[in-house]
Amino acid sequence: MSDAEVLNSYENASTSHAGTEASATVSARQRARFEATLAQREGRWDLDRPAIFSPAAAAQDPANGTGVFFRWTPLMLPWEFTNWTEESLAHTETCFLGDWSALGTLRVRGPQALDFLRYVSANDVSALAVDEVKHSIQCDENGFVASEGILYRTAEDTVVYQGGGVDWTAFQLESGDWQAEGEAISAEVFLFHVQGPTSVHVVEAATGADLRDLSYHQSRRAVIAGAPVRILRAGVSGELGYEVHGSSDDANAVWAALAEAGAPHGLRLLGVRSQLVAHIEAGIPTVGLDYLPASIVTPGAPKLLPLGAMTGSFVPTQGITDFFRYPGELGWPRSVDLDGHDFLGRDALRRQAEDGGPARTLVTLVWDAEDVASLFAAQFADGPLPEPMDMPRRVGASFDQVLVRGEAVGISSGRTYSPHLRDTISLCVLPREHATPGTEVSVLWGTPGTVQRQIRATVARVPVKPRRQRTTPGA
Repeated sequence: MSDAEVLNSYENASTSHAGTEASATVSARQRARFEATLAQREGRWDLDRPAIFSPAAAAQDPANGTGVFFRWTPLMLPWEFTNWTEESLAHTETCFLGDWSALGTLRVRGPQALDFLRYVSANDVSALAVDEVKHSIQCDENGFVASEGILYRTAEDTVVYQGGGVDWTAFQLESGDWQAEGEAISAEVFLFHVQGPTSVHVVEAATGADLRDLSYHQSRRAVIAGAPVRILRAGVSGELGYEVHGSSDDANAVWAALAEAGAPHGLRLLGVRSQLVAHIEAGIPTVGLDYLPASIVTPGAPKLLPLGAMTGSFVPTQGITDFFRYPGELGWPRSVDLDGHDFLGRDALRRQAEDGGPARTLVTLVWDAEDVASLFAAQFADGPLPEPMDMPRRVGASFDQVLVRGEAVGISSGRTYSPHLRDTISLCVLPREHATPGTEVSVLWGTPGTVQRQIRATVARVPVKPRRQRTTPGA
């Protein structure tokens, strides 16, 4: 099959174009396991709910020296390939290859596909062209973020939505009278990220194509290892980077080809342990980790949120809504299009804007190095033991109380050690009067009932390091 024939068949069929006959069953196997997991969400893992690995598990396995996996909504992904410091530095020094296939994917088709997505997006996506990529912020009727991710248009009547909370988007589509249909294709697709300053060399080597003219938030079709893929100039690292999308049937071949192409360019494989370090450095809040989607109290609740109990010192006073956020509290106030189009949640956000906007805003906290080091030193001293800090971060939802002169004022999330910055950082929602860079605050460390202590922190801007995702490749 020629490259032209491969590309013409892509995104309209689930046919495999690479690998052995066995590889052609990956999509079907993933779909069967997804369906079994959804049918037995409250069942016992392994007995009632099957283990689901990445569609690229076979290609990843030789490099997974520890054999440790982490269950990530709902895939079992390698925890670490080399070590967390090396993997956490890759996106700033060379580049990484990471697996984001656990994200939900919804394909919307029909003459009103874009009209529907415009209605559920607080930012105006009406001008989304074929091959273009846009961020989509989706709110409930109260203005809280219910779902968030990216859109990319593959044809005049087809748009793909990928992110955390596509079940809510699908529910909104089913509840309306739209000339469009949604299809959940999470099991049938893979999503790999190649992020960092040398990423362009890796993806060009793997595709055999010149990508220097592919601008930020644009995409194009390509071929890797004989398999059709879509390359997006996008990502969540805050650095030059690309996303590679394709059929689960081709995941092993594509992963192996990218890893081989990256070897001369310092590429590092990225495990789940270090996967979210770049998010916090880049000031990108993650649904289910830095806030909870308002959709969780609706029939459109995400079916496969990250598992595990929330930790941290923060104790809600208003119930579950204490974990909900408005777009302006997540760093997206200018993205909301209050005057340009009608969308779900517009009235609530307009009232908020007329009252001066959200009372809180997103900042970065830089934690005091001596106070953080004292937590580690306490493990070797006499006396009660404080809760340890996972390095480089806890992979799961964790919310900590932020204090100013002993008064609770904000909520910290995503506490992360950044080897690039040589600092411990987190995201934080703070009242605007405390959000000026340089403001001194304290973070209460330790879940209630443990030995708690206050750790000093300083407010910094979001992002805490320059964003370079719009960098011209080769510049």
